[in-house]
Amino acid sequence: MRVLFAIFPATAHLHPVVPLAWALRGAGHEVRVAVHPDMADAVSATGLTPVPLGDHPLLRGVVEFNSDLEKLNSLTDALVVDGDDDEDWASTWEQLVGTLMVYRPALDDLVGFCRHWQPELVIWDPLCVPASLAARSCGAAHARLLWGQDNVAWLWAKARERLGGDGAQLAEPLSWLMEPMLKEHGLRFDAEMLHGQWTIDPLPPGLRLPVDEKYVPMRWVPYNGATALPAWLRESPGRPRVCLTLGLGGRGRQLFRESGVELRQLVDKLAQLDIELVATVDAAQRAALGTLPPHVRAVSYVPLDQLLPTCSAVIHHGGDGTIAASTVHEVPQLIVPMAFWGEANAARHVAARGAGLVVPVSELTADVVQRQTTRLLEDPSFRTGAAALHAEVRQAPTPRDTVPVLERLTEQYRQ
Repeated sequence: MRVLFAIFPATAHLHPVVPLAWALRGAGHEVRVAVHPDMADAVSATGLTPVPLGDHPLLRGVVEFNSDLEKLNSLTDALVVDGDDDEDWASTWEQLVGTLMVYRPALDDLVGFCRHWQPELVIWDPLCVPASLAARSCGAAHARLLWGQDNVAWLWAKARERLGGDGAQLAEPLSWLMEPMLKEHGLRFDAEMLHGQWTIDPLPPGLRLPVDEKYVPMRWVPYNGATALPAWLRESPGRPRVCLTLGLGGRGRQLFRESGVELRQLVDKLAQLDIELVATVDAAQRAALGTLPPHVRAVSYVPLDQLLPTCSAVIHHGGDGTIAASTVHEVPQLIVPMAFWGEANAARHVAARGAGLVVPVSELTADVVQRQTTRLLEDPSFRTGAAALHAEVRQAPTPRDTVPVLERLTEQYRQ
């Protein structure tokens, strides 16, 4: 069958789709990835075939978040969902609908390509709602692929509770998003357009928000890009290796600004431990670090799938991809959650399983990080907890085992 992936134009949204796309290709299916033209090379680098579309200033601005730290600094916690019954969700819902508007300029290109290529299945990013309309335009089955907790479905459930019904009366923000697109293509709104005919969920059940959705579980197989394996990773470290990483973009890069702690302070304090520290930093951060001791290594980027198998602990900002990669490689985690989507919930899940420790941003100091890192390294219970969390994740089907499920569902839902 023909399968089209539609992804939000950001590296952190590309990486989670790659293992499933590979699995579909390995099973003999044709796969294409609809993506903004500025990210076409990034898709090609994964071995997949990009379909460049949606060349619009709104989407171009999103692509720039991958490398423009000034743009990253504009990100906030406005889309965070904790999943509490008494949560003030209405303003978050309006912020989410505004975010969903960003992908709207890709709709016409998506519809045109779907009508031309005739995919049987469209798998779309939760922030790429227009892809569901494009699937409808050609009769394809369609499903979301999550990269974090399902804020969209949870917020929509809250909106439905307020409206009383299945969405026939739309809340004003959603109407503002959907009605012009629906009218243009002769469609009427239903909830599947917002959350898919089913949802592929690579997160463990413990991270699932309380919503009534049709979830297809799938194991998260980390993909963090591909580079030549550095020579220093081909040798066993002489000391326990600790990774300090803030992810590829997003809120993680704001950690030092919001905490008031400088990277140099943190590195100097960790360097006092009997460890080998590997810090992934950008060029400006590397320059600010100056001369480093031999057991501290500052690198621009190393795929976590190469680095983490050699590590005894990892310090990070709570990004879903980093948590997933750390879990797969059974590495104890020290998490300073930078709230953007569901980072605090994910961090609490890791800590509850005994696989790591959580430090709120408001409590972050270099001394605290040094002390908690020492705990991770010296207390064997964290290694045991990391192994248990790893075993929990491995209960889900692999991407390869998920392919037959998608084949059956496509046959069921395709028009």
